[in-house]
Amino acid sequence: MVCFYFLVNQTRQVRQCKPTTGLCSRCGGKASVADMKTATSFCYVLFYWKSWKTIMCTFCGTILKTY
Repeated sequence: MVCFYFLVNQTRQVRQCKPTTGLCSRCGGKASVADMKTATSFCYVLFYWKSWKTIMCTFCGTILKTY
């Protein structure tokens, strides 16, 4: 199973970000609405991707809420 772990790669990418009202509950930074994309690849070949919206902190990068 150890070899399988190193062959699978999952990355998160922020596609678009818009400022919104509110503060982060952890660090007190500003919150923003972001369009996120997760890409999962096996041996550098993409086989699954997912897009969603989330509210995240612009300072520490914590995901506060997903929808």
